[in-house]
Amino acid sequence: MVVPGSVNLLGFAFDGTACFRKGAAGGPAAIRAASESLETYSPYLDRDLEDSEFYDLGDLPVQTHSSNPSWAKGTAAYDELFSRNLAETNTKTLVLGGEHSVSFAPIRRALDCYPDLVVVQLDAHADLRDGYQGYHYSHAAIIRRVIDCFGPGHRLIQAGIRSGTREEFEWMREQDTLCPSHAHLLGRVQALANDRPIYLTVDLDYFDPAFVPGTGTPEPGGESFQSFVSLCEVLTRKNLVGADVVELAPNIDPTGNSDVFAAKVARELLLILS
Repeated sequence: MVVPGSVNLLGFAFDGTACFRKGAAGGPAAIRAASESLETYSPYLDRDLEDSEFYDLGDLPVQTHSSNPSWAKGTAAYDELFSRNLAETNTKTLVLGGEHSVSFAPIRRALDCYPDLVVVQLDAHADLRDGYQGYHYSHAAIIRRVIDCFGPGHRLIQAGIRSGTREEFEWMREQDTLCPSHAHLLGRVQALANDRPIYLTVDLDYFDPAFVPGTGTPEPGGESFQSFVSLCEVLTRKNLVGADVVELAPNIDPTGNSDVFAAKVARELLLILS
């Protein structure tokens, strides 16, 4: 059951549209398991989960490797869980994926509740295709589907994108959504009004595969954990209302290092949200 006025954590264990290497359905369980070995204290943010209030609601009901019907079932379950207005109840969410298509449900609900929401996408891929391999809500199309839900006050900021079609990059340049550097990202987020709501979607292939090899579509040239921490430091002074961590495929990295990395990303976000 959702706890209004608090941070609600839940998993969306689905990878039915994954087109290269599957395994992201194991992400929520792997992040929870790795979290058991982490300290609750973050020396980067000087905050401790022992002082925070959040609730783990478990996983949404999906068949992990099936396609659209299961995704739709999980999305509908999310909408039912969070049917009350998030802004009015001050309810925040952290979703653990799963492939990137699972981000649609929490982002769309946040867009419905916050007319001036800024969506910040950390990702190696633009995800702006109008469907992919027969899936309208493919992981490769999810930001396109999110933009379909935008109102006049909504905004998109993209960072880390280093793979996509010519048309996707042309659109990002025309719309001025893409940050050409990490410093540019920090500047754009810092420039936002402190009370403006932000939703952060973190595809783990945003990071260099040297740090997170356990992801379905890795791309060389990504960011480090230290650069992510610098963004987190900025976000502590902003109004982060929701986030997700997606595309961890624990089966691809038998060392478990990717699981620990993802769990630390989730820890920092929980601390900011709470």
